[in-house]
Amino acid sequence: MSSSTASTSDTGSAVQAVREAAARAAAAAASLRTAPDDQVSRALSAAADRVARAAGAVLEANAADVAAAEAGGTSPGLLDRLRLDPARLESAAQQLREIASLPAQPRTSFVRDLPGGEGAVWERRVPVGVIGATYEARPAVTLDVAGQVLRARSAAVLRTGSAALRTSAVLVDEVLAPALAEAGLPGGAVELVRLPGHDAAEALVAQPDLVPLVIVRGSGETTRHLSRLGAAAGTRVLAHADGGGVMYADAAADLDVFRALLRAGVDRLGVCNRLNLLLVHAARWEELSQVAVEVLGEAGVEALLPPHEHALGHEWALDSGREAHVTVAPVAGPLEAVALAAQETSGIAATVVTEDAATAAGFLGAWGGTGGFWNTTTRLLDGYKLLGVPETGISVDAVPGPRGPVTGADLVLRQFVVLPAGAAGADAVQAALRG
Repeated sequence: MSSSTASTSDTGSAVQAVREAAARAAAAAASLRTAPDDQVSRALSAAADRVARAAGAVLEANAADVAAAEAGGTSPGLLDRLRLDPARLESAAQQLREIASLPAQPRTSFVRDLPGGEGAVWERRVPVGVIGATYEARPAVTLDVAGQVLRARSAAVLRTGSAALRTSAVLVDEVLAPALAEAGLPGGAVELVRLPGHDAAEALVAQPDLVPLVIVRGSGETTRHLSRLGAAAGTRVLAHADGGGVMYADAAADLDVFRALLRAGVDRLGVCNRLNLLLVHAARWEELSQVAVEVLGEAGVEALLPPHEHALGHEWALDSGREAHVTVAPVAGPLEAVALAAQETSGIAATVVTEDAATAAGFLGAWGGTGGFWNTTTRLLDGYKLLGVPETGISVDAVPGPRGPVTGADLVLRQFVVLPAGAAGADAVQAALRG
C-alpha cells in the first residue's frame, strides 16, 4: 500500500469513528435537552464518587500511558501533564463536585412586552446538542470538559492526545458512563473517539452537521491548523492556540511586589498564562533587569536580556526542552509596553507592576487583551482561579462571543420566544419553558 493510500485510509477511518461517536451522542442529546438540572447534577456527583472507586484501574492505565510516552521520548513537561496520581485524581473529582453544585442558570428570562399588545418576548438558553472537544494528553481534562458540556445539557464527543487514550477510556467507561446511567441519563452522552493520531482531531472539526461546536484545547500551530480546518468546514471552533503572559514593571514598581510576581509567574513553565515576556521601564532598567536575572535564576529560569535573536513574544511554554526562559526588554513607559504586548503576543494576559494608580489605570485602559491585572500574576487567568469553576479552555478571540475562561455557562444558544399577550395557558407555557 502506498503512503498516500494509507493516509487516505487513515483519514477515512477517523471520519467514520468520529461520525459514529457523534451519532451516538446525538441520540443521547435529546434526553439531555429536557433533563432537569438536578438530574444532571446527580450524574456529575455520581461521577465524582466513582473516581475513587475506579482509581486503581485509572492509575494502572495511566502508568501504561506514561511508560509508553517515556519510551517514545516525550519531554518531562509533557510527561508531567500526562501523569496522574491519587492527589490529582481527587482534585479532578472535586472539580466535578463543584460543577455539580453550581446554581442552575435560568433557562428562560423575560425581555419585554411588544408594543401594541402583540405579545411578550422571552429569551431562552437552549443546548447546542452535541459539542466536540479535542485536547492535549491531559487525562483529567476528560472529566473537566465532559462535566462542563453535560452541565450545559449537551452531549460530548471527546478526542484526546494519543498518549492519554488508555487513561481517558477508563475514565469514560468506569466513571462517566456508569454515573450517567445511575442518574437515568444515556451513557452515550459522553463519547470518546478511540482512535489515536491527529486524523481524528481533524475529522472532529470537519463534521458541522453532527458536531456544530468544537472546543480545541492546546497551543501552537496544531491548534491554529484545526481552527482553520473548522472554519473552512463551517464548524464553530472555540480555540486557544497561543499564550504567553506579559509583565510590565513600571518606574513606580515596588521591589518586593516585583520579586513576588516574578516567582509566581514561573511556578509552572508549561502553561499558557505563565510569565513569558517581561518589559521594564527604561528608568529602572539596570536595577530591575538584574533583579529579574537573580530571582528567575533562583527558580531555574534564564532571563534573556537584549540583544534578542528571537521574536519578543516567542512563547517558551511551547518550546519543548527550552521552557525555562523569560524574555526581558526595556520600554519607554506603559503605553509602549501595551503596544509591544499587543503586537508581539497572543494578548492572553498582561499585568502592570506599579504603585501609581494613574499608571495602572492607563495601562489597563489601553490594554485590549483577554485578561488585565494590576500587581497580581497573569497565572490568575484561569477559570478555576477567576470564576471558581473548571474551564473547558481559554478563548482569546478578539470578536464577540465567549472570551477568557470558557465554562458550561457559555456553551448554550440564545433563542427568542414570543407568547401572545393574555392567551389562555400562557402561564403554563412559560413554566414549561423554564424547565
